[in-house]
Amino acid sequence: MSTRQMGEKVQRREDPRLLTGNGRYLDDLGRGALQAAFVRSPHAHARIVDIDIADAWELDGVEAIYTWEDLPGRVAEPLPVLIPHPAMTHARTGYCLARDEVNHVGEAVVMVVARDRYVAEDACARITVQYDTLPAVVGVARARDGDRLVHDDVPGNVAANLRQEVGDVDTAMAAAPHTLTLELAIERSACMPMEGKGVFARWDADDGSLRLYSSTQTSTGVRAAVAAKLELPLAKVEVVTPDVGGGFGVKIVHPWPEEVLVPWAARNLGRDVKWTEDRREHFVSSAHERGQLQEVTVGFDDDGRLLALDVHFWHDNGAYTPYGIIVPIITATQLLGPYKPGAYRVEFWSLYTNTVLVTPYRGAGRPQGCYAMERTMDAIAEHRGLDRAEVRSRNFIQPDEMPWDHGLMFQDGRPLKYDSGDFPASLAKLKALVGWDDFAAYREQAAREGRRVGLGIGCYVEGTGVGPYEGGHVQVETSGRVNVATGLTTQGQGHQTILAQIVADELGVPFDDVHVTTGDTRRMAYAVGTFASRGAVMSGNAVALAARVVRAKALRIAAEALEVSPDDLDIADGVVSVKGAPGTSIALKTVAVMSNPLRYAFDASAAAATQFAGTFDPDTPPVGDDDEPGLEGQDFYSPTQATFANGMHAAVVETDPVTAEIRILRYCVVHDCGVMVNPMIVEGQVHGGVAQGVGGALYERMVYDEGGQLLNASFMDFLMPYASEVPHIETDHLETPSPLNPLGIKGAGEAGTIPVSAVIASAIEDAEGFPIRSMPISPAELWELRRRHAASDPHPVPVQEDPR
Repeated sequence: MSTRQMGEKVQRREDPRLLTGNGRYLDDLGRGALQAAFVRSPHAHARIVDIDIADAWELDGVEAIYTWEDLPGRVAEPLPVLIPHPAMTHARTGYCLARDEVNHVGEAVVMVVARDRYVAEDACARITVQYDTLPAVVGVARARDGDRLVHDDVPGNVAANLRQEVGDVDTAMAAAPHTLTLELAIERSACMPMEGKGVFARWDADDGSLRLYSSTQTSTGVRAAVAAKLELPLAKVEVVTPDVGGGFGVKIVHPWPEEVLVPWAARNLGRDVKWTEDRREHFVSSAHERGQLQEVTVGFDDDGRLLALDVHFWHDNGAYTPYGIIVPIITATQLLGPYKPGAYRVEFWSLYTNTVLVTPYRGAGRPQGCYAMERTMDAIAEHRGLDRAEVRSRNFIQPDEMPWDHGLMFQDGRPLKYDSGDFPASLAKLKALVGWDDFAAYREQAAREGRRVGLGIGCYVEGTGVGPYEGGHVQVETSGRVNVATGLTTQGQGHQTILAQIVADELGVPFDDVHVTTGDTRRMAYAVGTFASRGAVMSGNAVALAARVVRAKALRIAAEALEVSPDDLDIADGVVSVKGAPGTSIALKTVAVMSNPLRYAFDASAAAATQFAGTFDPDTPPVGDDDEPGLEGQDFYSPTQATFANGMHAAVVETDPVTAEIRILRYCVVHDCGVMVNPMIVEGQVHGGVAQGVGGALYERMVYDEGGQLLNASFMDFLMPYASEVPHIETDHLETPSPLNPLGIKGAGEAGTIPVSAVIASAIEDAEGFPIRSMPISPAELWELRRRHAASDPHPVPVQEDPR
């Protein structure tokens, strides 16, 4: 019998190829292609007065130079707003090449195509652009003031304003025995994939077709966008996603200017053209995230139970809004976490600044929301002198209250309705894992040793598996090989492993016989993409449904051959057998042969399907009216709403009394993503997410000066955690299956990142004894907070000076 794959810690089949240097990334392609490079704006805000390209043409090897004036038709129009929303009163997007004005440092102004990247870069250096500089708007606070405008026709720099309210917040707040107001801040950060964006285009002039390779999270989206921009029939455009060296959200945006310009240039020149993003370009011309100012007012009773919650926040969306306002919508709705908020009102303003545009980065608005809510829960506990875990417990939605409808609209335009979860059980697991009830003794021991330690906690709920759909195609070859295709792209999540596990179980075949292809529009033309922890939920269920289609067909064909009912058959180890009579069987690969009537025999197995190989009913067509040849099937999974995973993290930190260095001593995670396909991959996703969360809490920030210059646009100055800064992560799991999909699974991709800033802030606050209201936090900032606290405290703990 086949060993069941679902729920097993199957080794990732992708790893040997990737770890031995046999990955095939975008820059590995197109060795003989022409190369593109870009002149990018050195100014945050300026009008373009003149562009002089004459000197660049003198370089041998320059094939083309393009400015906005060279762009035709739709290529010259602004890039699309991918996710329109009624609250976006002033949506603005840029052009593929800047038209009259630049709105952030790094915006593309001129494109050069040359025989290699060296010549292209040299030509860019010879191009002179004359600018008339304008005042820059940098930071949320300056944008909120509205005295300077990023776009002249956008009053107050407000791209969007959205308010949602459930219950009578003003009345509930006025009646609350206690109220608190917190002012909070999360600074800008950005993901740093191993390989940045990249595009390679091949134009076939004979049949007017385009093949595009892009390092993207949505091959079908890029296909549709490029076809529209280049005014090509969709059937004439193919998009293939090679190995992607990290996505993290930045590669879900499409089309990037380069994804339009490179294939357009390839068609213009009749040559292959390629562009790969260098590291500085990634800093100044891709996307950032996170930046928000928040104001939270909360009303609660003596026991710390929420009665009213009123949240206002201001979101930095950068210079343009190509991805709409998904990030702040997620903040507004996912802020509530596992809690019943009482009456709830949230309002946000999404603001333009003269900085790199903001789009989803792993967590996508959830870390900001979790930070606001969890800082609030800690403040309530401090105000009432209550245990922080107990305050959370008193506000939990209970398991018997599921599904829980918050009465809000989520990012997919559908109700924010939690499908499953057991928050009290998760908290009990977390407290046991971290030793919550024993921490006071550990703190006392540390104090006797001259050490400051603190314990932090953070809870979250993560909307996963958003629609509208994903598809799956499963095909059994006559060799027994099973081919699986999904339009989902992969960036290291282990899709080739988990999707093979699902299909192996559903179809009853060995795991090693299943081979998965992702992100290739030639294999799956209809898909959405990889984001929002939706891969396992959406494509997992899609390939399961497709496998069930194939299984049903295989049983029908085998039943006819064995002269039994399909209900009497089972499939295991790739063999269809009569239940209770395993000797009466037929190999699945033989069923595949029988499923395709042939005229010509191209090998021995094919001969068994030709017209003289067996007995056939002369009155029955070889392929029935409601049938098709081949043992294959396709299906789509389209949910009514998102699933909602959840989890809780706790950390123990030590803060150095002299240097204020922050060290994470322990990090514990309890996660519930429903049924786990592969627990090892789930843990890997959590570990990777925590690593990025630690970066966001303690190291990573984008630092702009008042003129809009990014001051740390290199790995020399932009700090990321090394392996030595990422703590050992202790994990436990709870599985509350989702009732919304056949497999009962919920997503896991972003979970590790979401609460980390909140958890670290909670732990530092516990160690230091004063509030932490802004993240990320550096040792210098913590030292300054100590100094200010000592100055305002009538009985301060002395700030220890470094004796050096």
